[in-house]
Amino acid sequence: MHVVQRCSWWMTIVWLVAALSTVRTAMVSRFPLNFRHNHKMAFRIFYQIGNSESDLPECSEMSVCNRVDTYSTPWIERQCRCPGKKVCSMSVDPRDGYTVVDKSRQLKLCEPVSQLPTCRYFRDVAWTYATYPDNTTKQTMHCVCPKNSVAYIFKHEIYNTPDGVAVLYFLACSPQSKMRCQRKEPCRLFTVKKRPDVEEVSTNTLCQCPRGHYCPEHHSQPSVISSPSSFTEEQIRTYSGYCTSELSS
Repeated sequence: MHVVQRCSWWMTIVWLVAALSTVRTAMVSRFPLNFRHNHKMAFRIFYQIGNSESDLPECSEMSVCNRVDTYSTPWIERQCRCPGKKVCSMSVDPRDGYTVVDKSRQLKLCEPVSQLPTCRYFRDVAWTYATYPDNTTKQTMHCVCPKNSVAYIFKHEIYNTPDGVAVLYFLACSPQSKMRCQRKEPCRLFTVKKRPDVEEVSTNTLCQCPRGHYCPEHHSQPSVISSPSSFTEEQIRTYSGYCTSELSS
């Protein structure tokens, strides 16, 4: 029973990550690739709407204006324009005062992150993530997860609109799992969405490796294998990372 429950939980993560990745990638891949004029920071920049700052909607309070992906070579997903003369940070520095870190992504706000309270485990909504019929999204922060915790989807609501179906996801905070990995059990799940020039990768830690072992941090490492639950029609592949002895590295 214990093994069945853990496998079921793992497949639930695969489905949820793939679903969110599909929506976001459909949105981003529609728009042209752009580069900053500063050649020292030539990040690829995607716009949620149109192909310039003037095409973006104005950000509402505590909504994410930029998503900076730092999994490999950084790239930026522009969501909205900060109101007034505020400028949304494009820095990869998570300590710039405007950043909430979510694994390998930095969520940039127009307002100082110090204005957000600390979330209580399992009780407070850390952020909401809305997807709309036109493939646009909106992510709004409500509090910051405590250190050494992770955000998880605990419910979602579906709305019918004149243009189609909209979905609102609610995420809360949980302490990082201290559960030890069983023999031949993956320690980390990678969900990889491929598109021209960039990959969108989501990671989920499933369990902790035993002493003297480490869990791979990148899906290209030798101890990572492709999983049979890949979504080839959406160019989404899932990979499972397994604990590796530190002596073999």
